[in-house]
Amino acid sequence: MIGRVLLHALLIAGAAVMIGPFLWMVLSSLKPFSQVFLIPPKWIPDPWEWSNYKRSWEALPFGRAYANSFYIALVSVTMKLITCSMAAYAFAKIRFPLREPLFILFLATMMVPHQVTIIPLYLMMKEFGWLDTHLALIVPASLLDAFGVFLLRQFIKSIPDELEEASIMDGANRWTNYSRIILPLIRPALAALAIFAFLGMWNSFFGPLIFLNSPDRFTVPLLLNLFRGMYITDWTLMMAGSAIAVIPVLIVYMLGQRYIIEGVTLTGIKG
Repeated sequence: MIGRVLLHALLIAGAAVMIGPFLWMVLSSLKPFSQVFLIPPKWIPDPWEWSNYKRSWEALPFGRAYANSFYIALVSVTMKLITCSMAAYAFAKIRFPLREPLFILFLATMMVPHQVTIIPLYLMMKEFGWLDTHLALIVPASLLDAFGVFLLRQFIKSIPDELEEASIMDGANRWTNYSRIILPLIRPALAALAIFAFLGMWNSFFGPLIFLNSPDRFTVPLLLNLFRGMYITDWTLMMAGSAIAVIPVLIVYMLGQRYIIEGVTLTGIKG
């Protein structure tokens, strides 16, 4: 009993530390500008400035940025699920020369920081004529995801080979096995990867900052940066905009929490 009480106390303390910045953001979004950086800090707004959300939404084209972020996230997630599942199926079930060394080499790309490859990627996007377009964000994210391939490969390896062998004896080909056997069985892993990919694309700031120049193509994180001026930053409007921007993330995580846990816990379990 004492151990359980201590464990729950530790978890509650950790949760309080994690939720502290989020709570401060929400409360700061409802404060007058003069109360944001008071010393000592004043947590409870007085008065409650609910108009900050309306002013934040109207100050910048948030509607357009929301549409851009949703479009980029949904298209890239859809394409990533297709490409990653195909590559994972090949690495897990199809025997070809140098399969394991190629997979290890592919995983090694996870150790290369994105900032190291941004210059050659920028030059490639320039040659393709994709600068200041959403394609510069969608295509690389959809085709180059070693984590997604690794996650799905480990899940696919847990599927018994006898299922494929039986379907092949009935006349099925590789595409039939992939589409009618593998994909239905890895739905938890696909859901987990979709959630990870959506959160990553929605919160991405570095890529849009490099490739996008036109305000009508900005994503939500990039648009929030416009609240920062040369001499002063309107923190109340920025906190209100950040609170608005985090709503889709919370909804996606709450709806997909079960799939994240199931997809991650079952990864690597051999059948």
